[in-house]
Amino acid sequence: MHCRRFRPNPMSRRELLQQSANGFGSVALAALLADPAFAGLVSGDSSNKTPLAPRKSHFPAKAKSVIFLFMDGGPSQVDTFDPKPRLALEHGQRIKLPVQPTQFDDIGNVLKSPWEFKNYGKSGIPVSELFPNVATCVDDMAVVRSMVADFSEHTNANYFMHSGNGLQGRPSMGAWATYGLGSECQNLPGFVVLNSGLIPPGGLDCFTSGFLPASYQGSLFKVGKSPLSDLERIEATPELQKNKLALMHKLDKGTLAKTGGDPNVEAAILNYELAYKMQSAVPDLMELRGESPATLKLYGIDEDYTQVFGQQCLVARRLVERGVRFVELLCRSVGTDRWDQHSDLKNGHERNARAVDKPIAGLLKDLKSRGLLDSTLVVWAGEFGRTPMAQAGNGRDHNPFGFTIWMAGGGIKGGTVYGATDDYGYYAVENKVTVHDLHATMLHLMGMNHKKLTYFYGGRDMRLTDVSGEIVTPILA
Repeated sequence: MHCRRFRPNPMSRRELLQQSANGFGSVALAALLADPAFAGLVSGDSSNKTPLAPRKSHFPAKAKSVIFLFMDGGPSQVDTFDPKPRLALEHGQRIKLPVQPTQFDDIGNVLKSPWEFKNYGKSGIPVSELFPNVATCVDDMAVVRSMVADFSEHTNANYFMHSGNGLQGRPSMGAWATYGLGSECQNLPGFVVLNSGLIPPGGLDCFTSGFLPASYQGSLFKVGKSPLSDLERIEATPELQKNKLALMHKLDKGTLAKTGGDPNVEAAILNYELAYKMQSAVPDLMELRGESPATLKLYGIDEDYTQVFGQQCLVARRLVERGVRFVELLCRSVGTDRWDQHSDLKNGHERNARAVDKPIAGLLKDLKSRGLLDSTLVVWAGEFGRTPMAQAGNGRDHNPFGFTIWMAGGGIKGGTVYGATDDYGYYAVENKVTVHDLHATMLHLMGMNHKKLTYFYGGRDMRLTDVSGEIVTPILA
């Protein structure tokens, strides 16, 4: 008998073999890793496969891959996808409802949106003139206007949006997805982060594997033809590299045997093996010359302002085509402070929207034309929204109490608006959706029960949704 909440760590198969047979079983099993026919077999994993090998979902999945478009800084919901006529009627007046303390304690008067809204598509969903291209895709989108978050400061809010916890060091949702499902691509990482130029506050820990094995951590790809450092072969000949790798593999096997199958050592070995495969896979991935001029134009790659994010969106499509499980895109620098406009809202939001609008619309249309949208879940979100009141005269402060995200493809009911904020666009008042609800819904669409996707750590079974989270069923097809 033992306490239900505190269980001893189970002995791995390698540990059992090592301790019961003087290590011969461990050595033999490590040697098998050199053979591709056996390379999929490792111990200590309930699926009995390498960390990134594809695994069965809990139930049939709608989405095979996720593309997460992270709008770092917090786009304003009332200026993008949640129109509020009352702001124009009361522009310059004191807001007529209780307000929360803001990030900089600078609460101004009501500020109307500088942009007009129009209805688009058969669904008639209103979208601001900031997004004329994305607006043409609304019939494939579910716009969630009632998101709420727990933090109003960037770093904690970024951790919370990515990992379901406001503290540093928890596994990102991309790490959880690859832990649960592996990847259908064995020569690229299962979780890729495309850095268009800006790392969000909180840094690389936004994409960490946390307490999960290191194989599930996000791999950061930079802009350009050399997305990864030290990827190019430096040996004079392929034969010389092959000999070096053979020696390294031999030494690795010995180390693995001595440690009894230490998962950290095993992860390092697998990462080296993946890096070798990536030497040929990554250049092929980044080579866009095979794409048609029409495709490049669709993504805005033929225009200077949209070129960077357009390339990243196109690479994201190529990644999911190759079976990569989770792809996150980060914003590019546009000469202003991300989507974080505490002042000069009009200039800042217009610059940010112009950089991503055409590429995102191109991504959605390209995925759909290739039959990939049905199996690819696309999520657009910031870490929070912005207040309906002015700050510094012409900006907006942080607002986690009611903001907008949208989702498309991968089992989402297109042409849908879910939830609502009050007449000012300040508080979510109808069908609130928490970050844990969002994560639960994303995992559900990938075929995973968020309550069963767990990892034993710190004395209890941990999960992305902690102890809460409900699936937002009305937005599911």
